Amino acid sequence: MSRTYRVMTVCTGNICRSPMAEVVLRDRLEKAGLGDRVVVDSTGISDEEHGNPIDRRAQRVLSAHGYPVPARRARQVTPVDLTARDLVLAMTASHANALRRLAHGDPAVERRIRMYRSFDPAAPTGVAEHHLDVDDPWYGDAAGFEVTLAEVEAAADAIVEHVRAELDARG
Repeated sequence: MSRTYRVMTVCTGNICRSPMAEVVLRDRLEKAGLGDRVVVDSTGISDEEHGNPIDRRAQRVLSAHGYPVPARRARQVTPVDLTARDLVLAMTASHANALRRLAHGDPAVERRIRMYRSFDPAAPTGVAEHHLDVDDPWYGDAAGFEVTLAEVEAAADAIVEHVRAELDARG
């Protein structure tokens, strides 16, 4: 069996968007029969929320939609994280740019960095990356977390298929 495929989702503080995407992707990969071959985790660009759990509003929305909410703590992304992942999914263009800076010009690492919503079949194509940003629900109410979850779910199945193709290519 080939080595484990590793996916990381990245947002600002690692308490809203990226852990929501982590939970959804883990669920979809498990349902696709890939749970034993793929590891999903998440980080944040900033250390401002280091050690904090998933935002309560994100927890409520995930639970209301039937997702298990893990006990986890926010952490900041490191250069080692980037080299150890096969696919790094940025929630916004700003996050993608910060990740590219953290890659220090390594083209192999930079190729692994993708916009999360670039996998959404309904997302605009041929546009600047910022048009693919996943909405930040932090400053809003529960409705904002519903929007974020919908954006995350809209791209999840295509990400699963991308990962499946990558695993198949490995043999």
